[in-house]
Amino acid sequence: MMRIGLFLLTNLAVLVVAGIILSIFGVGSYHGAGGLNIGNLLVICFVFGMVGSMISLFMSKWMAKKTTGTELIDPNAPRNQAEVWLLQEIAQLSQRAGIQMPEVGIFPSYQSNAFATGWNKNDALVAVSSGLLERMNKDELRAVLAHEIGHVANGDMVTLALVQGVVNAFVMFFARIVGDFIDRNVFGREEGEAPGMSYFIITIVLDIVFGILASAIVMWFSRYREYRADEAGARLAGKQAMISALLRLQEESQLPDAMPKEMKAFAISAGQEQGFSLAALFQTHPTIEQRVAALQQLDCP
Repeated sequence: MMRIGLFLLTNLAVLVVAGIILSIFGVGSYHGAGGLNIGNLLVICFVFGMVGSMISLFMSKWMAKKTTGTELIDPNAPRNQAEVWLLQEIAQLSQRAGIQMPEVGIFPSYQSNAFATGWNKNDALVAVSSGLLERMNKDELRAVLAHEIGHVANGDMVTLALVQGVVNAFVMFFARIVGDFIDRNVFGREEGEAPGMSYFIITIVLDIVFGILASAIVMWFSRYREYRADEAGARLAGKQAMISALLRLQEESQLPDAMPKEMKAFAISAGQEQGFSLAALFQTHPTIEQRVAALQQLDCP
């Protein structure tokens, strides 16, 4: 769960900064005597949108470590048997999934949780909470690790970055289309007149508003990728072990969680709204019940 919330937060910040730069320095490139040059605007927004998303992607592992307080395990000098077991299991799962061994870490949290992140599948990080190590049995823990390795092997972060980049482009594009319309028809800018401060302020506000609304698309992808990671976990560690791990996470959902709110989308577990609601559109994960039901339909031992 932790992966996406931080990614989105970073991306929104970069999007706003990119929007400010675009509004100040790029206005002449897509505004002419005849009004907006739609073609130029779309190309410029695509470039700025993808840059924002790529920056978020490349920063994801570093920010995940800093935000959660993850302490990396030295593969050459594990400090105890738990660390030895973690390294061995993740090495085996990574080999079976066809990826290079990721960095392995532990972050302080009483609640059982785990996350994986990184800019590509051969330069990733898998981390587990101290609570997960203390209370889950080895079969359940192995299933959680397999789920996170599934995220890495599926290339979820790269795909997320591409989806977010396209969303960014359209957010910036429509913010400027609507901003230009409002500036001309509400604030009375004359045809051929250069955009003023009102246009810049409107587009920055619209970047934020449209960016938040458009995140529902990214959240839909996040929920979809959880099903795929659950399937990968079931195939690598066993379906019943994956189901058992999810049910254990559900039992612990009321325990105190030290994981920062902005990191929720990166983890294996997150609180969800039950049933349909507006808030459910912005959930990073399906409910445990939905995930277990999907696994039960899976043709897998």
